[in-house]
Amino acid sequence: MSDATQTGPVLAADGRPLKRSLQRALRAQKMRALALIAPLLIFVLLTFVAPIADMLFRSVENSIVSDTLPRTVLALKDWDAKSGELPDESVFAAMAEDLKIAEAEKKHITLAIRLNYQTSGVSSLFRKTGRQVKKWDVPNDGPYMEKLLDVDDDWGSHELWRVIQTYSANYTPGYFLNAADMELGPDGVQQVDDSQKIYVMMFKRTMFLSIVITVSCIALGYPVAFLLASLPLRTSNMLMILVLLPFWTSLLVRTSSWKVLLQQQGVINDILVWIGLVDDANRLVMINNQFGTIVAMTHILLPFMILPLYSVMKTIPPSYVRASKSLGATNWTTFWRVYFPQSVPGIGAGSILVFILAIGYYITPELVGGTDGIFISNRIAFHISRSGNWGLGAALGSILLIVVLMLYWIYDKIVGIDNVSLG
Repeated sequence: MSDATQTGPVLAADGRPLKRSLQRALRAQKMRALALIAPLLIFVLLTFVAPIADMLFRSVENSIVSDTLPRTVLALKDWDAKSGELPDESVFAAMAEDLKIAEAEKKHITLAIRLNYQTSGVSSLFRKTGRQVKKWDVPNDGPYMEKLLDVDDDWGSHELWRVIQTYSANYTPGYFLNAADMELGPDGVQQVDDSQKIYVMMFKRTMFLSIVITVSCIALGYPVAFLLASLPLRTSNMLMILVLLPFWTSLLVRTSSWKVLLQQQGVINDILVWIGLVDDANRLVMINNQFGTIVAMTHILLPFMILPLYSVMKTIPPSYVRASKSLGATNWTTFWRVYFPQSVPGIGAGSILVFILAIGYYITPELVGGTDGIFISNRIAFHISRSGNWGLGAALGSILLIVVLMLYWIYDKIVGIDNVSLG
C-alpha cells in the first residue's frame, strides 16, 4: 500500500487557499453589482424615500413655538391652564422679551401663522404687537401685562395662552388630531365643532369614490381586454393603439374635455334634449359633483386596468377553453370555471394600480368634482401650496399613506400578492 497522502487546504492556481479565493471573488462580484445599482438606489432615496421621511417628520414637528418663545415656554410650565386665570406678570415679561427678539429676527410672523392654525386672529395680534414691542426698552418698561393689554385686549384671552402652552413642545400630535377632526383642549383630546368636521368625511368620500372608480374600470376594461386577447395579433395591436392614445394627450386637456361634454349646456345634454329624453328646462347636472369625478377619472384610469388584464389574458392557453368545451361545458361555464380564474391576477394588478392612482388624484377632482366630488388629496394640495399649513398637509398625507399600506396588507392576506401579475 502507498503512503497516506498529505492533507491540507485546497489551493488555487495562485497558491492561495481556494476557500479564501472564492470569498474574494464573491465579494468583488457583490461590489460590482452594488456599483451598478447605486445610481438607481440613490435616485430612489432622493426622490421617494427622502420626501416621504420629510413628510412624516413635518407631520409631528413643532419646534417653531419653543424656538421663537423660549422664555415664555419656560415661564408657562408652572401655569395651570385649568384654573381659568391668566398667567402672572413673569409670563407677560417673558413674552415681551421674546417678541422683541423675534421681531428683530422677523420670526414672529412665522410663529403667528403657526398659532393662527389653532386660534384665528393670532396672526394679526402678533404683527400688531411686534410693531409696538420694538419701541420698548425691554426689560425696563414693565409692567408688561398692562402694556400688552393696552396694545390689544386679546392678550387677556385665556384661550391664547392655553394654545401657546399646549403647542410649546418640539413635537406634537396636534396635526394628526386636526386631520381626524379633533384637537388638544384643556382636558386633553376633544372633538372640534361640527361645523369644522371635514377631514373624516373627505377620507370616507375618497375611499368610496376610489372603490367605485376601480369597479367601473374593471367593468369596462375586462370586456375590452378579453376582446383584444381573443383577436389575431395584428388586429389586437391596431386596437391597442386606441387604448394607448389617451396617454398621448394632456391630462388637463382630457379633463377639460369632460367639462365640455358633461356641463348642462354641453354636448351630452344637447343630444339628450334633441332626441327627447330630457326636457330643455330640466337638463342633467353631471358636472361639479361625484358623478363627474367618477366619469372623468374612470376614462383617465381605464388604460391602467386594460393593460394588466390584456397581458395576463394573452398568457392563458386557448387549449384550456377548447378542452372545456369538448367535455360538454357551455360557453358561460367555460368562461366562469376555466377562463375567469386564470385572469384574476390581472384583475388584482389592475385594481391595485387604479385604486392607488385614484386615491391620490387631485387635478381631475379639482376641475370636475365641485364641492361634492373632491378628494382628500385636494385638501393636501391646498394646505401645501396655498394655506401654508405644511404640518396638517403632511399629517393628511401620512394618514393616506398608512391607509393605502393597510389596504395593501389586507389585500395580501385575503387574495395574496403572489396572485397579482402583470403578465
